[in-house]
Amino acid sequence: MKIIPKSIKNMKMKKKLSFFIFVSIAAILIIGYFFLEKKIYAESAAVFLFILAIIQVFVLQFFLKNQLKNELIKTNLRLRVNELKESLETAEEFANHNSIYLSNMSYEVRTPLNTVLGMLNMLKQTELDSDQTAQVEIAEYSSKHLLQLVNMVTDNAEVNNSDIKLDLITVDLKSELSKLFKVFEYQAWEKGLDFEYKFISEEKGKFLVLGDASKIQQVLINLINNAIKFTNAGKISIIVDQSVGIDNDQIITFYIKDTGVGMKPNDAKHIFNNPEHAYNNSILKHYRGAGMGLSISHKLVDAMGGELKLESKENEGSTFYFSLQLKKTLNIKPVEEVQQPILSEKFNVLVAEDNRMNQKVIKFLLERQGADCTFAKNGLEAVDLYKILDFDMIFMDIYMPDMDGYEATKFIKETEKYLAQKTPIIGVSASAFEKDIEKAKRAGIDGFLTKPLDVEKLKDLLVKFSKINS
Repeated sequence: MKIIPKSIKNMKMKKKLSFFIFVSIAAILIIGYFFLEKKIYAESAAVFLFILAIIQVFVLQFFLKNQLKNELIKTNLRLRVNELKESLETAEEFANHNSIYLSNMSYEVRTPLNTVLGMLNMLKQTELDSDQTAQVEIAEYSSKHLLQLVNMVTDNAEVNNSDIKLDLITVDLKSELSKLFKVFEYQAWEKGLDFEYKFISEEKGKFLVLGDASKIQQVLINLINNAIKFTNAGKISIIVDQSVGIDNDQIITFYIKDTGVGMKPNDAKHIFNNPEHAYNNSILKHYRGAGMGLSISHKLVDAMGGELKLESKENEGSTFYFSLQLKKTLNIKPVEEVQQPILSEKFNVLVAEDNRMNQKVIKFLLERQGADCTFAKNGLEAVDLYKILDFDMIFMDIYMPDMDGYEATKFIKETEKYLAQKTPIIGVSASAFEKDIEKAKRAGIDGFLTKPLDVEKLKDLLVKFSKINS
């Protein structure tokens, strides 16, 4: 950007120099003419020519100095460009060597691991007593865990070094993920942690979905591995919510909750876009390999059409969650479930939720109960909408950008409309920490729902605060 103005400046300077030379020649000719016509004396002509010569020397010196300076700048720029090219080539060469080394390391580890797993599988086919069977299972799951770690490192490196391409296949998530969670269950037990996982689904028949099973597992491996790493006591909980289906699509939400070290809210905000800064400013920096794969997981979830979210409290734990909208397989006919909504009269609901996938989930659940939804993507919008529209109930997500649920509730409760109508406000959060619930009560929130939303609790709140009960 700076080269263009300097080029223009040089051109202007050359024009000025040409004009000065032309003026100098004209002056010399005029002085010669006056001398020949004897209009000036020889001494006067000599003085004029001497002064003109001095001026020319200074002008030429100034011009040559600028030319030399420009040449020096150009030379330095060429050297800098060459240095950058060499640095880039060195970096690419290092990356290639690193990639080759990683591939070789992965191969060298996987080969004996596969042999170990094969031998353990053969050993399981023999006659073993209960103790031996348990020992073989522990060895098998430990080997699978090591294989998962190797896959995690190589898969993460692959995502960093190439574009993300989805490989959609028909997958039974419950069957596939149960095997994965079982491996982590043993890993958690070894650390003295409780580990639980559950699948929430509608009771209307089994169906499969189209998704990239390997990338979903890659995200879960990264998140669960970190959850176990950062939890010294308590429990790891995994929830796969498959209860929301819209036409031929299924919205599946994954929750990974822990009771670990957690982090400050400000650090949590930067954990995906600047993980190094976030970890350097939190207590997680004392853990080796802190936050491995978080930025990778964020990229993968984004590529699959979702958004990875985090709610965390320092010294209380963290909850990572994301939703994916996947196609149901066409070979299984959906079973229509006839369900009468619990709300018979018109019931307008304001939902403050910044995640679009979560908006679809809560919209589906509320509309099935006969409610009409209006959405706000942050607390500011929620306050503005409440001022101009009438609502029978508000569902307020606690953690939102620009203005969180606590602040939005405070502003709403200060309006004249709220003082007159006392609109019930329900707090919604992926992590119901005790401090969250206490803070919600102090903020004047009338109820609290934890994600994934429990349909029965949702119904109870709708009945409690609707005209049905009045």
